[in-house]
Amino acid sequence: MTERPHLLIVEDEPAIRTPLQRYLEREGFRVTAVGDAAGARETLPKGAFAMVILDIMLPGEDGLSLARHIRSQGSLPILFLSAKAEDIDRIVGLEMGADDYLTKPFNPRELLARVKAILRRSDHEGHSAPNASLCRFDRFTLDSARQTLSDDEGPIDLTSGEYRLLRVLVERPGRVLSRDQLLDLTKGREAGPFDRSVDNAVMRLRRKLGEDGADLIRTVHGAGYCLAADVERG
Repeated sequence: MTERPHLLIVEDEPAIRTPLQRYLEREGFRVTAVGDAAGARETLPKGAFAMVILDIMLPGEDGLSLARHIRSQGSLPILFLSAKAEDIDRIVGLEMGADDYLTKPFNPRELLARVKAILRRSDHEGHSAPNASLCRFDRFTLDSARQTLSDDEGPIDLTSGEYRLLRVLVERPGRVLSRDQLLDLTKGREAGPFDRSVDNAVMRLRRKLGEDGADLIRTVHGAGYCLAADVERG
């Protein structure tokens, strides 16, 4: 990376937040630190962040809810911090879309190693590539910067909900996502328990993708949906 990666720390305990910020800055990172989810929501649009180090137990909106919001906006890497060390807590955190999960208390060197590993993976997958906003699959191109979809014949009109759903699938090609996961990633806290918008959006998307729509957005019975296509970024 030619520029120092910019990290966002979301941690309500000053005794952890401030030393961690200083440590990572000494290790060559640019670091912004906030104490709650509201501060993170305000800060995220203002900077080109490489990843988020996110405490789960926050005052007000918790880290899991904030992670859903971050995931609904894209694929920014997330490292969860938590005082909860049970396997179920780690599994829930990873299922919410975290790239890694570290329990408190932690060794700063271990956190640094995990941050570097996540950033290496992110670079490899194209998260930080200059033209990563373009994703090509089959005969289609999804432009996340312009929030548009096009094929060989020109632009394809999508609603905002259809675009969000397609972007989530395109960012995770071949991965089966349950209806609940898709609701979390596309609507977050707005989703209700009987929300059928994912199913409706899938049907509309398939129609707009043409005769191959059902093959591209595949139903995995009893599990969910997946994008059954290779994705080229950049």
